[in-house]
Amino acid sequence: MVSVDTIGVNYLSDIKTRIESKLEIQSYLQNLSYALDHGAEITFQIDRQIDKSRDIKYTNKFTIADLFPNTNPVDALERELRKLTIEDYIRTVKDTRFKNKSEMREFGKVYEGNKDVYIKIRVELLSDFGDHTIFVMSFHYAEKSFKENMFPYRKK
Repeated sequence: MVSVDTIGVNYLSDIKTRIESKLEIQSYLQNLSYALDHGAEITFQIDRQIDKSRDIKYTNKFTIADLFPNTNPVDALERELRKLTIEDYIRTVKDTRFKNKSEMREFGKVYEGNKDVYIKIRVELLSDFGDHTIFVMSFHYAEKSFKENMFPYRKK
């Protein structure tokens, strides 16, 4: 069974979600920064299977091209991932397709004053010698506008 959440993203109804503590998210963002500072490979799904049935406006490919024209997508993502803050955090999601992988974190940012962008990532620190990876599952316009109550740590 598939349901649509408050930002218009389809999820299997049995998916596990949770809200992590501020400390956990701060630590996650520090790991993200560490990975970026130490040569992490950014893997980005530019074309996704789900996009075949989605309005093109809400795809990773369209959003990246629209927001960052004439910019290498990986360079743009690296720059934007560095800007994530605890206030952008929405929730943590268990990856039901790859159960042995770490959880994914969902964030939301507003661009150009009114363009809500949904971001879903996984950071994996594999060794002290590099080989860190950042998997960007989603970086696309949200199908439904963000609501303030979606962000547990956003200042009101």
